[in-house]
Amino acid sequence: MRRRPGLSARLKLTISYAGVIVVSGALLLAVVWVFLLRYVPDNVITPGPGFYRQRGPGPPFIPNRFDLWHAFAPRAAQALAFLLLLGLVGGWLLAGRMLAPLTRIADAARQAADGSLSHRIRLEGPRDEFRELADVFDTMLERLESHVAEQQRFAANASHELRTPLAISQTLLDVARNDPTRNRDELIERLQSVNTRAIDLTEALLLLSRSDRRNFTREPVDLSLAAEEAAETLLPLAEKRQVTLEVTGERARTVGSPELILRMVMNLVQNAIVHNLPDGGGVTVHTAARPDASVVRVENTGPPLPPELIPTLTEPFQRGTRRIRTDEHAGVGLGLAIVHSIVRAHDGTLDLAPRPAGGLVVTVRLPGTRQDPSPTGAQQPVREPSPVV
Repeated sequence: MRRRPGLSARLKLTISYAGVIVVSGALLLAVVWVFLLRYVPDNVITPGPGFYRQRGPGPPFIPNRFDLWHAFAPRAAQALAFLLLLGLVGGWLLAGRMLAPLTRIADAARQAADGSLSHRIRLEGPRDEFRELADVFDTMLERLESHVAEQQRFAANASHELRTPLAISQTLLDVARNDPTRNRDELIERLQSVNTRAIDLTEALLLLSRSDRRNFTREPVDLSLAAEEAAETLLPLAEKRQVTLEVTGERARTVGSPELILRMVMNLVQNAIVHNLPDGGGVTVHTAARPDASVVRVENTGPPLPPELIPTLTEPFQRGTRRIRTDEHAGVGLGLAIVHSIVRAHDGTLDLAPRPAGGLVVTVRLPGTRQDPSPTGAQQPVREPSPVV
C-alpha cells in the first residue's frame, strides 16, 4: 500500500512559526484584557459635581467596559489577522532559508544514489549543525568514491591475474591437442605449476576479502610465538636463498585472529626473504611490548628502494619491480596488501621505511594487552637474537 505524502518540512515549520506568532499576540491581547479592561465598570459612569467644574460645560462621554470592548475587539481581530499573515509569509521565507542546506544535501544524495560520487556540497557560511552535516557528507562521499575506485581497480586487476593462468592452461592444452607427440610429463608439470599459481591467487583473494569483513573471532595472540612459527616454517626458503634469519625480542600480546595474524607475519617474513640480496642477505624479526601497543618489526637487506616506490607496495597486485625476485617466488602481488588489510582489521598501523643501506623496515603496531609478569614478579626478559639460519 502506497502511503500518501505528508506535509513538507518547510510547510510544517511555516505553520509552526505562524502559530507561535499568533499565540503570542493572543496572549498579549489577553493580558491587556485581564489587567486593564476588567477594571472598567459595566454600567454607565456618572461623574461627580467636581468633574464638570474641571472639564468645562457639557456632559462628558465616559466609556464603560462595553464601549471599550466594542472598540478594542475589531482592532484586536485585525491585529491577529495581520500577525497570522506575517507569520505565514515570514515563516515560509525563513523556513526556506533555513532548509536550503538540507536541499543541497538531498540533491547530493540523489546524485550519489544515481552513481555520481564526484559531486561535493562544499557548504559555506558559519560552522553550525548544517555545515557540520554537509562536511560529514562530503567526507563520506570522498571515502566512498575512493573505496569504489579501489574496488573497481582491484576487480580489474584480479580478473587480469586470474585470466593469465587460465589462458596459459588453455594454450598448453591446445598445443598438446595439436601435437600428440609432445612430452606429457612436461605438459603435466607445467599445468600443475599454473594451477598452483591460480589456487594461491584465489586463496589470497579470499583471505583479503575475509580480513576486510572483520567477521573473525578475536582471541589472545602472542606476536613472538607467531614470529617463531613463521621463521620455522620459512626456514627452508631462507636456507635455499642463503639468507640469515633471526628472531629477537620479547612477548608481545594482542587480541585478534590467530590465523590472520600468523598469515600477516608469514607474509612479512616471506617478502623479506624473497625480496633480498641474491647472496648473503639477512632478515631480522623483532617483537616488542610497548605501553600502548604490541610491535613486530621485520627488517631485511637488499638494494636501495626509491622513496616513491614505498607507498605503492601495499596496493594489490603492485610488486616492487626494482627489488630482487625470481619467477619461482614472484608471488601474486597481494602479500603486503593482505598484511595491510589484516592490520587495518585489527585496528593497528603499518609503517614501511627504506633502510639507508638498502632493504626495507616494516613495522606493525597492534593494540596491546596487559603483559603477565613472571612467577617471581619480574618482567619477562628480552630474548637474545637467535639465528635460525
